[in-house]
Formats: sequence, structure tokens, C-alpha cells
Amino acid sequence: MNVLLWLKRDLRLTDHPALTLASGLGPVLPLYVVEPEYWTGADASARQWAFTAETLAALRADFAALGVPLVVRVGDAVEVIARLARTHSIGQIVSHEETGTLWTFARDRRMAAWARQAGIEWTELPQTGVVRRLKDRTGWAARRDAFMAEPPLPVPNLSPVEGVEPGPIPDTRALRLAHDPCPHRQGGGRALALTTLEGFLNQRATGYRSGMSSPLTAERGCSRLSPHLAIGAISAREVETALRDRMAQKPGPGWAANLNSFASRLAWRDHFTQKLEDAPDMERRALHRAADRLRVSDATRLEAFRTGETGLPFVDACLRYLAATGWINFRMRAMLTSVGCYQFWLDWRDVGGHLAHRFTDYDPGIHWPQVQMQAGVTGINRLRIYNPVKQGLDQDPAGAFTRRWLPELAEVPDAFLHSPWKWSGAGRILGRRYPEPVVDPAAAARAARQALADLRRAPGFAEAAGAILSRHASPKDRPARFVNDRAPARPRPAPPGQLSLEL
Repeated sequence: MNVLLWLKRDLRLTDHPALTLASGLGPVLPLYVVEPEYWTGADASARQWAFTAETLAALRADFAALGVPLVVRVGDAVEVIARLARTHSIGQIVSHEETGTLWTFARDRRMAAWARQAGIEWTELPQTGVVRRLKDRTGWAARRDAFMAEPPLPVPNLSPVEGVEPGPIPDTRALRLAHDPCPHRQGGGRALALTTLEGFLNQRATGYRSGMSSPLTAERGCSRLSPHLAIGAISAREVETALRDRMAQKPGPGWAANLNSFASRLAWRDHFTQKLEDAPDMERRALHRAADRLRVSDATRLEAFRTGETGLPFVDACLRYLAATGWINFRMRAMLTSVGCYQFWLDWRDVGGHLAHRFTDYDPGIHWPQVQMQAGVTGINRLRIYNPVKQGLDQDPAGAFTRRWLPELAEVPDAFLHSPWKWSGAGRILGRRYPEPVVDPAAAARAARQALADLRRAPGFAEAAGAILSRHASPKDRPARFVNDRAPARPRPAPPGQLSLEL
């Protein structure tokens, strides 16, 4: 029996449960389907495909070393797999479970219906600690940790399905993707993932906790593994295993606290992905339905947010940096989401969609639960209304980051860089070389805070939030690891706190 291995966000050979299973069933046809409809979606981008294509090219070389071609096809996945099943006697399909977008969810349902009709077994296996069809979170953390504690699977021996043309890996032009310059994007491929992991664990991790918050220090302080984990060039279990090995070496003062913080954020990845697994419509519907129609995006403000022309210098610097690099640290992601949803009062779906499009490391399972949390629409999380001026003063006190990405503000004195509208010479620049603020950030924050407080006081809000908490939080199982899921509290807002998932 020939076996088709359907690759998605798992572009590696090591620690690949689906590949290991397939190798024991018969000759294997590894397949990656480039789905044009997916790649032209609002949350996909040319920068993401370019990174994926680089990772695929590296994976093709790894498969070739085993004597097995990696097959790449362009088209609808169900149609592509149906053709290959007919022409190459495929008796079984094996893949990993995917916690993705509503689009991929619908595609997988079509695939399951076709496989049943064709009489072909499709086996899906977990590749992380996320559990499909989970009833509630009781015992979830222990199950997740047990999965991660198992040793990574070695690369299995493979035999190929003969006579299959590998096919080219298309570039962004062939897919007709919109022009998306990202000159400082990270490169893809497993070799780069392993080098990045080694460099972090052995050199850079000592600056993790102190460096993760500011965009000035986060490039080096964070692990920078997020795009490789998002596409599956390296597995989270491989990273956790390497982390445990490094911690067992007792590397010295300053290391333990940083490595422990990194370990907790790896656990957070699965914690948030489990939320989307349990509620696949989180990209479209708020967990707390009362917040679903809280905001209606203003077109002018949304365009200013998309272009980095909001008139709030630190916000614009972060937006422009993200456009040029495809990455930004977690605290700045949280700030951008907060400012977009609170001060600009934009719909969280619009804010999240734009950021998803920009992130090279876009992972729906992490992204949409985080966007909802930062936008205040889950009903179970504290409000985090970031002050963009204060964030600029805290994270870029000397203005080096802001000046690099906003050269039009070169004339503004340091004391007024993060609030140039207060400078006596503002009229020479604002509204000419740089826009006036689209909102008064302080007044807009007060209005947003009041609107959310009113919402949370509404009849029935707390009861609905309690049901959400029991479904999506981890209150009964090691709650200290997941401190940001709380029972509904009084509507009095708390000051912005830092939750970091940044890797």
C-alpha cells in the first residue's frame, strides 16, 4: 500500500509523528500543496510564502538525501490529493492535526468527506500538546507536559513511491501575490532554525527577560524561533528538549531565570493554540458574544494604522519596523493591538487581520486568541489599555528606534519626540511632513475604558464569562502557569500588565 504524507505546518523530518507512522505503512509520497485560494486570503502574504518556499526548498534537499522526492503541487488540496490517489495507488493518507484558520478548517472537512467517499483512511496525529475534541481544561497541562517530555522522534527510513514528478516550488510572482517588500525578513529553512536555537540557548538567552520588552533589544534578546516554529521547520518538542538539556548543564548565574521564562512561554504557545482548537471561529467571532459588535472600524483610522501614519510616533515606528522585518516583539504586538482596538476603536478583526498579514511568523493558533485577549473581547481577561506615549518613553527613552523609522521627525527635540504635538515648533512638521495624531490618545483611552466597563456591567455578562472561563481556561490544573485566565471580576479596569508570549 502506498501512503501519502500530507505536509502543512510541519516542514521537517525530525520529530515528525506523521512521517514516522507513514514510514511503517509502506512507500511514502510526501506532498505539499500550494493552495492559491489560501495564499490570496487577507491574512496571508508574499512574505509568508517566501519564507515557506525557502523552508520547502531546504526540506526537499533533506528528503532527497533519503532517496525520496518531496512532491509540490499547486491547486485545491482535495482535488490534488484525489488525482494523486488515483494515479499512484494511494491507500492511506497521514498528516498532522492542524489548528488553523476557518479556511483550513473548512478545507479539512472537505478532505475528510472526500476520503470517506473514496474509501481511503485519513489518519491525523498531534504534533504538539494541543488536544483535539477536548471537553475542558481539567488535566490538560499534565497531558501537554507528558507529550513534550517524550524524546523527539528520529528520522525514519523511507521508501519512495516511484514515478512521481516532484514539481517546482512556485515563487510569489507565479502565485500572483501582491508585492510585499520585506527587506529585513528572516530566512527560512531548518538549518537556520537549528542555528538560531543553538545561538539562543548558548549565547543570547542571558538577555531574554531584560531584553524582550523593547524593540531596541528584542531582536537579540528573544529567541527568534517563532517563524520556524510557525511553519514547523523545528518542533516545539525539539526546542523543549534542547532547553532541558541546556538547563541540566547548570550554565551559571543569570541563565536559570531566563531559561525558565522561555520554558513558560513555550507552554503558553500550546495554551493559546488550544483555545483556537476549541473555538475554531475565533478569527471571526468574539469569545464573549456581547463584545462581538462593540466596535465599527473608521476607514481613515484603519488606513492610518495600516500605513504607519497615525501621528503617534512610537506606534508608527513599530508599524514601519514590522512592515520591513515581518517581526516585532510581543510587548509591541500587544501595544499595537491595544492602541488599534482601544484608542483608534477599530474592530479587532481588522487590526488582527492586518497584523497577521505582516507577521512572517503568523500562527493562527497563537494570533487570534492573543488578539481577542488584547482587544478585551474574551470576557475572561483583564483589560490592557496601553499608553503609546508612555510605552515610547519606557521602551525607547533616547528615541533611537523611533528616529530610525521616522526620519521626518529629525527636527523634533528629544523631550517631545513621543508627543510632538506638545512642541512649540510642531506646526512646521505636523500636517506637513508627518500627520497630526488621528486621536487624542488620552481622551480616546478614557472613552474606551468607559465603554468596556459599561459592557462588563451589562446584565448577563458575568454569567456568560463564567461559561467561557470553564471552557477555555486552566483553573483546575496548575493555574500558576496560566495566570491571565481569571474568573470574571468587578468591572473596575486594572492597569496594563505585561503578558509575554514572545519567543
